[in-house]
Order: sequence, then C-alpha cells, then structure tokens
Amino acid sequence: MLKVWGRQSSFNLQKVMWLVDELGLAHEHILAGGDHGGLDTPAFRAMNPHGRVPVIDDDGVVVWESHAILRYLAARHGGERFWSPDAATRSQADRWMDWSQTALQPDFLMGVFWGFYRTPERQRDTAAVARSIARCSGHMRLLDRILAERPFLGGETLTLADIPAGTALYRYFGLEIDRPRVPHVEAWYARLQERPAYARHVMVPFGELYGRLDY
Repeated sequence: MLKVWGRQSSFNLQKVMWLVDELGLAHEHILAGGDHGGLDTPAFRAMNPHGRVPVIDDDGVVVWESHAILRYLAARHGGERFWSPDAATRSQADRWMDWSQTALQPDFLMGVFWGFYRTPERQRDTAAVARSIARCSGHMRLLDRILAERPFLGGETLTLADIPAGTALYRYFGLEIDRPRVPHVEAWYARLQERPAYARHVMVPFGELYGRLDY
C-alpha cells in the first residue's frame, strides 16, 4: 500500500494528498513534521536525506519532493488523464507546475505567507511583504487572463497543471491582504472547492502556523 509522510497543514503535503485522493489510491497517511516530529530519525533520513516532507513509499519506491511525487504518481497511476503519452501534452502541465514552483510559490508562500502570516508581527519586513503582495497580484492577473479562455489551467478538465497553483488559493483568499479582482481565478477556485479531494486535503485550517517560524 502507498504510504505518505507529512503533516496536514503542510502546503507541499496537500498537493500530494489532493492527487492521491483524485486517483482513488488506497494509502496510509503517516503524520510527520511539525509537532509530530519524526524527521530526524535514521529511518526517515534513509528515505529523505533532507529530512523534509512529503515523502512517499509506493511498494518500495521511495520518492521525495512534492512535484517529483506528483509526476511519479501521475505516471504510475494516473492514466492518460494525468500522464498523457504525448510529450507535448505533458509539457503543458509541466510548464504550469514549474511556473508555480519558481514564480508563484516564492512570492506567495515565502514572500507573503511566511513573510506576513508566519512571521511574528514585530519581526515582519512590511516593505518586503508589500512587494511580494504586489508580485502575487501580477501572478493572479496572469492566471485570470488564461482562465478567461478555459475552466482549468490545462484545458477542459483538471490536470497536474492545476494542483500546485490551485493548492495556494485556499491560503491566498484566506489572508487579510490586498487582492486584485480576478473573476476567472475566483471561478476556478470555486470549481476546485466543489471537488471532494480538494475540500478534504487543501481546505485545512492553518491557524497553527500563525506567527510560527519554527514549524
């Protein structure tokens, strides 16, 4: 059986669990990281020398790094819906996954969520946070233009393209920050919220992270 290590409020774990649920994979979720600990044990470090979650063990195949896990699960279990045999089609998802990791995540997860929400107020760099919020507004306007032409980033149905950026939306729309009006992104977010897998694994309260840099 597939085993998945991570804490429920981990952004990267949420991406993986969302896909696991979409694929209907029988699995065991092992709580690890944060207050659950367990990342410095010899057994865990043997799986992931970096000591971070998420990690999966799929019948002896151990994979770490959330996007590597997403691609592995899609390739092994996702069929053509999540892993097209056509390289050009697969590249459409890869582009959005890499964009999310190199543009959206640094600006939102690190610049805003860490810089604003997870950093104690007395330690915040408010100017840096404001710059990150402005860059996130630009990212959301870009997504809004794309989603004006299609219901999901990859086209007519949910694909890997949606998972990294889509996972960020629950926190983005849940913070008290300035946001641009992006009706097509909001409609996309509404469609994602209707998916049981998204509701179960992404729409997880994150209050435990407020003002905590050591979690």
